[in-house]
Amino acid sequence: MEDLIRALQILLKYGNPQWPTHCEHDVLTICGIEPENVSDDDKRKLKVLGFIVSAEGGDEAFISFKYGSA
Repeated sequence: MEDLIRALQILLKYGNPQWPTHCEHDVLTICGIEPENVSDDDKRKLKVLGFIVSAEGGDEAFISFKYGSA
């Protein structure tokens, strides 16, 4: 859980959306944070913490398979 909290703290620097997550089919998606606004350094940190940028569904978003499964 510690890595998830670290990742969310990084993402919080780029916005505080009212509904920040969506989970479906073993994928946790971060909503309301535009990957293009996130620094390359923070993207590298997020990758280590289990988040990648995906364009599946049309729009880019941070997703995680690590935290999207029970």
